[in-house]
Amino acid sequence: MKLHELKPAEGSRKTRNRVGRGIGSGNGKTAGKGHKGQNARSGGGVRPGFEGGQTPLFQRLPKRGFTNINRKDFAIVNLETLNRFEDGTEVTPELLLETGTVSNVKSGVKILGNGQLEKKLTVKANKFSASAKEAIESAGGTAEVI
Repeated sequence: MKLHELKPAEGSRKTRNRVGRGIGSGNGKTAGKGHKGQNARSGGGVRPGFEGGQTPLFQRLPKRGFTNINRKDFAIVNLETLNRFEDGTEVTPELLLETGTVSNVKSGVKILGNGQLEKKLTVKANKFSASAKEAIESAGGTAEVI
């Protein structure tokens, strides 16, 4: 096989349909849009969820709850993920961000007690769960709220 003999696999390349390019193409004149009507117009068509003027389903269903604009969203870190640091390391939100453990600090970092901690660490975070605080201290480290 030579370079000039290379061809794409059969059926892998399909030529696009060029609408509105003459009667012989099969898609000339109205360009496949039929005669008149909303969908034949420029910018025509209906938005997603439109039901022809009938009240759409999303409007008929009851609305529940609300969104608290003052909600604090914490970046969650489990104890098992803290094992990647060496003994005696001071774990701060900046360090977690730097190492890619969390991608966004959000309103702060919260340490949860999922998994086992085998390292002696000084952990500085905005919040700790009771089990996480206990586990850090039992491993010989300290948990400081910042």
